[in-house]
Amino acid sequence: MGLKAGIVGLPNVGKSTLFNAITNASVEAANYPFATINPNTGVVAVQDSRLEFLTSLFKPKKTIEATVEFVDIAGLVKGAAKGEGLGNQFLAAIREADAIVQVVRCFDSAEIIHVENSVNPERDMDIINLELILADLDAIQRRLDKVNSKARGNDKQAIAELAMLQVLKPQLMNGIPARLATLTIEQRLLLNQEYQLLTNKPILYVANIAEDGYGQLSGNHYYQQVLKRATKEGAQVVAISCEIESQISKLPEAEKKEFLTSLGIAEPGLNPLVRATYRLLNLATYFTVGEDECRAWTFQQGMTAPQAAGVIHTDFEKGFIKAEVYHYDDIYKLKSEIAVKEAGKLRMEGKEYIVKDGDIIFFRFNV
Repeated sequence: MGLKAGIVGLPNVGKSTLFNAITNASVEAANYPFATINPNTGVVAVQDSRLEFLTSLFKPKKTIEATVEFVDIAGLVKGAAKGEGLGNQFLAAIREADAIVQVVRCFDSAEIIHVENSVNPERDMDIINLELILADLDAIQRRLDKVNSKARGNDKQAIAELAMLQVLKPQLMNGIPARLATLTIEQRLLLNQEYQLLTNKPILYVANIAEDGYGQLSGNHYYQQVLKRATKEGAQVVAISCEIESQISKLPEAEKKEFLTSLGIAEPGLNPLVRATYRLLNLATYFTVGEDECRAWTFQQGMTAPQAAGVIHTDFEKGFIKAEVYHYDDIYKLKSEIAVKEAGKLRMEGKEYIVKDGDIIFFRFNV
C-alpha cells in the first residue's frame, strides 16, 4: 500500500523545482508556463528514525523503507475547468492522485515571472480551488441528470444519492470544497464510495519561501496567508525553500549536514514534507525485522492484523493464524528482542487485533 500525491500549483511557483529535489531527477524546471507537460513521477522513501534504529540493532542484509509516489502535474491557470492552458491534462492527472500537494509561491522575484503578474498566495489558492470546484460541479451536474430519473422511479439508492447531491451542490457553488462540505455520516460515506471528486481529496500546502526565509516565518506575510487558509480548512502546511531543497539534494551526503547547519536547519525540509504527505490518508507504519531484512510496511490506520498481513501478501491474510507483536518503543528502551520477550512485552494477537503505528510483527499463517 502506498500513497500517490499530485504536486499542483500555478505555473512558476516552484513545482518542478520541488519535484527535482524530491526525486533528484532531471525534470525540466524552466521559467515559463507549462514547462511540465506530461506528468513526471518519482518514488521517494519516507525517512523514519525507527527503521534506522532497527537496522542498527538487527544489522540486516537489506533495509526497505516505506515510500510515497509524487507526480509533478502541469501548472494550472484560470479556465482549466473549461480546458484552458493544459486544463484537461491537469484535471485528469490530479484525478488519479490520492492526495494533493499544492505549492504556493511565498517569495518575490523580479527574475521569475508570475502568471498573474504579482505574488498573492491567497488569490493563487483561490484560483486552484475554484477550478477544481468547477470541475466537480460539472461532474455533479452530469450525475444529477442521471439520478433524477431513477429517483422519480422510487429507486432507494438514487433517492439517497439525489439528497446528497442536493446538499453538496450549493456548498460547492459557494466555494466550499467537498472535503469540507457539511454532510451526514451516510452522505459522506456515499460520496467517498461513489465519487472521485477533486475537491474531496486531502490536501497539504507547501509554502515555497525565499532562500533566506528560514527562521523568519512569523514576519513573512505571504506565508501567514497560507497558514491562515490552511488553519481554516484544517489542513497542514510545510514551509520550505524549493530552491534550497534542490541545492541540498545535489550535495554529497558528507556535505549536506554542514550545509544544513550553516542554515540553522536540523534536517532537509523534504523530510517533514514527505512524512506529512504520508499521513494525509491516515497511513501508518509497522515493521518486520530480522537478519535478512528490516522493512517498513504501510497500512491504513484501523486495519486488523489479517488486513495488515495482506499488505505483505494476500496469502498472509487468507491463511492468517496469529501475530507475534511488540512495539518499537519497547525494543528501543530494552535494546534487544530477547529483553523484550523476557520483560513480557511480546504478545500473541488474533484476528480482531487493531494494528498500531510502530508495531513490530511476525505473522503466522497457513496456506
